[in-house]
Amino acid sequence: MANRKQQRIDPNKIEKIQVPAELDPQTRIETDAKVRPVPPRAGRSGRPGGRPPSAPKIKQAGAREWIGGARLRTLPLSIAPVLLGTAAAHSTQQPWLWWNAGLALAVAVLLQIGVNYANDYSDGIRGTDRYRVGPSRLTGSGAAKPRAVLTVALTFLILAAAAGVGLVVITGQYWLLAVGAACLLAGFFYTGGKRPYGYYGLGELFVFVFFGLVATAGTTYVQLKTVNFESWLSGVCVGLIACAVLLVNNLRDRPQDKLAGKRTLAVLIGDRASRIVFTVFMLLPFVLITYFVITQTDAYLTYLVLFLAIPACLITITAKTPKELVLSLQLASFTALAFAIVLGFSLVV
Repeated sequence: MANRKQQRIDPNKIEKIQVPAELDPQTRIETDAKVRPVPPRAGRSGRPGGRPPSAPKIKQAGAREWIGGARLRTLPLSIAPVLLGTAAAHSTQQPWLWWNAGLALAVAVLLQIGVNYANDYSDGIRGTDRYRVGPSRLTGSGAAKPRAVLTVALTFLILAAAAGVGLVVITGQYWLLAVGAACLLAGFFYTGGKRPYGYYGLGELFVFVFFGLVATAGTTYVQLKTVNFESWLSGVCVGLIACAVLLVNNLRDRPQDKLAGKRTLAVLIGDRASRIVFTVFMLLPFVLITYFVITQTDAYLTYLVLFLAIPACLITITAKTPKELVLSLQLASFTALAFAIVLGFSLVV
C-alpha cells in the first residue's frame, strides 16, 4: 500500500514517455535517451538529389567549348558550293551581284552552324553520345544544358532563315521559300525527331543534295535567275566531297554508333567498304572536271588539289586509330574548299 508521500506526487511533473502498444517484458526504456541523427549512406551527398562526393565534377562549357560545338572544321563544306555557284554565274560574263552572293553565303554558313548544334542536342538527349570516344559534345558530356544547346541551334537556324528571306525579297523569287524550308527541315531532322534519317544510312544522300546540288545551283540561280551546266556539274563535284567528309566522320564513330543503334552508312556497309567508298567520293570529282579542263583555260590547275585529296584517301585506307581519321576528315574538308577556289578561279578568268 502506497504511503502519503507516494500518493502526493504531482502527475504534471512526471515525464511522459511514448510506449508502444506491445512491449517485450525484457525491454528497458531509458527516460533520458536522445535521438541520434542517422549518418548518410556512403556515396551520397546527404541531401535529396545531390551528386555523390566521389563523382567527377563536370566542367561547364565556356567560350572555347561553345565555339568547338560549332564544328568550324566543317564550314568549308558550306563555303565551297557558294564559291562555285557564284563562279558559275559569273562565267556567263554577268556582273557581280555581291549582295546576293553575300546573303547566299550567310544562309549556308549559318545553316551549317545551326545544324551542327542541332545534331549535338539531338544526339545528346537520345543517348547516342554515351559511347562517344571522339571530341566531346556539349549535350552528351553534360557541359551544357540541353535547352541551352537547342536555343543556340534555333538561333542560328532563325538567322539563316532571315538571311534567306532577305535574299528572296531581293530576287523576287518567292518560291525559293519552299526550298529554304526544306533545307531547314533536312538539317534539323538529320538526327532530330522520332525517326531521324541520319540513323538509317541516308545522311550522305541528303548531304549530296543539299550541300552539293541545292547550295551550288541555288547560289547561281539567285544571281542569274537560271542555272547553267557548269553550276550543276560543280554541285555534283563538291557534293561528292561533302559525302566523303561525312562518311569518314561516321567511319571514326562506327563502333560507337553501332552500339547506340545509329545505323549510318558506315555501320551498314562495314569498315572496309566505307574506306573504299570514301576514296571513290574523294577522287571521282577529279574525273568529272575533265569537262572543265576541256572548256576552261586554267581548270587543269584543279588537279593540284589532289595533293590534299590523295593523302586523305591513303590515311583513311590505312588508318587504325580515330585520331588518324580525324586528320583525314580535316584534309577532306580543306579539299572541298581548295577545289572550289581553284576551279572557281578558272571559271571567272
